[in-house]
Amino acid sequence: MPICLLVRHGHSSANADGILAGRLPGIHLDATGQEQVQALAARFAGLDVAHVVSSPLERCLETAVVLAAAVAVPREVATDLGLWECGYGAWTGRALKELVDEPLWRTVQDQPSAARFPDHSEHAAESLLAMGHRAVDTVRRIDAEVESEHGPHALWVAVTHGDVIKAVLADAAGSHVDHFQRFRADPASVSVVHYTPRRPFLVTANDTGSDLARFVPPPSTEVPEGDAAIGGGAATAGDRR
Repeated sequence: MPICLLVRHGHSSANADGILAGRLPGIHLDATGQEQVQALAARFAGLDVAHVVSSPLERCLETAVVLAAAVAVPREVATDLGLWECGYGAWTGRALKELVDEPLWRTVQDQPSAARFPDHSEHAAESLLAMGHRAVDTVRRIDAEVESEHGPHALWVAVTHGDVIKAVLADAAGSHVDHFQRFRADPASVSVVHYTPRRPFLVTANDTGSDLARFVPPPSTEVPEGDAAIGGGAATAGDRR
């Protein structure tokens, strides 16, 4: 099956201001984020990427468009609501330094499966558990669509948000959602998941500087797809250049 490269958007104006942006409109990449995305695009250049899909929020689309141009993806960046930010409800737009004093903050940190963000008349609220299910279902669905259209060795890119990526990584690692805070997804980082008929593989997490060609799947393999090579195997085509 294809290889999914999960990209978190570059540093944003909300990151700079220390606020929880959530699904607020008008949150763009700041100067730091633009530099990060340009550097990331240079790492993507030359990769044969079949598809780029993004959260519809501006900071993700601004990241995705640059990456799509770098790899000359054959069609426009698609958007999918399944990849957008968690619905933080009444926490949306608030300063993180204020939220740390809320009782719910400790639940988010220590028992995410029990955390549901407070309702708000303007901002959607969801639980972290619902967000995680949504994220995993969306990535798996798109992965199957990419395989159907481009074949089992395709690379594709999903540009999304930190908590969404962490939920996908936790699932790929077989980790309970209560442990998803153990994963990191920094701005402009790349995390890689490979779904197979037997199991998902968490290939890498929070990569901010390696040669992305190492994630290109090899043309053939000595073991059935989904099986783990005893001894660790010979890695990928990119590593054997």
